[in-house]
Amino acid sequence: MKKRALLPALFLLLSAMVGWYAAAAGGGADDPLVSLSYLNGTFTDTVRQKANELGSGTSTGELSGAAEWTEVRLKSGDILSGSTGTFVLPLAGEIGVTFSSGAVVDATTGTEIFSGSALLPRHRYLVAENTSAAFSVTGKTAVLSYQGPNIFSYSSATDYNAIASALKAVGLFRGSLTGYGEGFDLEVSPTRLQALIMFIRLLGEEDAALAYTGTTPFTDIEAGSEPAKYVGYAYSKGYSNGYTKTTFRPGQKVNSYQYVEFVLRALGHSSTGTTDLTGTLDRAVDCGVLTAAERTVFSKGSFLRADLVYVSWYALDAEVAGTGGTLCQTLLSRGVFTTEEHSFAKAMISSSRLS
Repeated sequence: MKKRALLPALFLLLSAMVGWYAAAAGGGADDPLVSLSYLNGTFTDTVRQKANELGSGTSTGELSGAAEWTEVRLKSGDILSGSTGTFVLPLAGEIGVTFSSGAVVDATTGTEIFSGSALLPRHRYLVAENTSAAFSVTGKTAVLSYQGPNIFSYSSATDYNAIASALKAVGLFRGSLTGYGEGFDLEVSPTRLQALIMFIRLLGEEDAALAYTGTTPFTDIEAGSEPAKYVGYAYSKGYSNGYTKTTFRPGQKVNSYQYVEFVLRALGHSSTGTTDLTGTLDRAVDCGVLTAAERTVFSKGSFLRADLVYVSWYALDAEVAGTGGTLCQTLLSRGVFTTEEHSFAKAMISSSRLS
């Protein structure tokens, strides 16, 4: 019969032996995961040996050790491989684990999980003795905290994390107040307010928006707040008419068609009078905002903030209607960012566009 509960002493021993995370979980003497004598003997001896090997630099293979919890942003296909004593805490995104033998334990619930399982956010997972486990990013991006022996391998997938950093470097992306993952929140869907703010930035008019002192007719926007400046400015310029005459619905999610339509407006290829968005992605291909492959990708599936930064970054290379120049050149001429800042940002991105 497979044991289900973790003995609290497991975590206390881990803490005492190697200084890695310790936390009590469910379980009892009548149904322990392992016996106390086993914990006091074989298990802790193995963990101590692994810690000593890592500390002295004599560990076999290329494993390194993280004595403290360490946070990292990863992209699709990136893998953290861990061995006995490795703890993993997924903070955002989709992550799965595989292992051929041994056990991986959900230390938050005190239960073993199966190989091939998807990890639950904010649950702590422990790689048990004589186990090698691979924690793989299955979504576009993920944020992971880890502790203990580890080695990373990286895929060649589109690096949305690097694109977000590049946009931040040129002042077109700030992120949120989320306390992890640099505040990028790439794993969630963008809201109407976030899409509007990015639209205003792509126009090169953020300073004007933040200087706006007028009012807004929308009752769901707090008067005097920073969102009220963006929304009020956009309304005064005719960029947005709101969701209704009296509501803006700032927290409502936007899809790929709606955001790409915003981008087309920023490039002068559409106007607020456009209400039928069924051909938006096709027009984006015609205008050089999207490739045919990207149109296929964005025509299905969820639209995340990772996709928002992707579309925004590559829109910089698209031509602004009637100017003969690109959006990047327009923003450079308006002093939104400098040539040096743009070059620095471009160098952050080594992955290719979606295909």
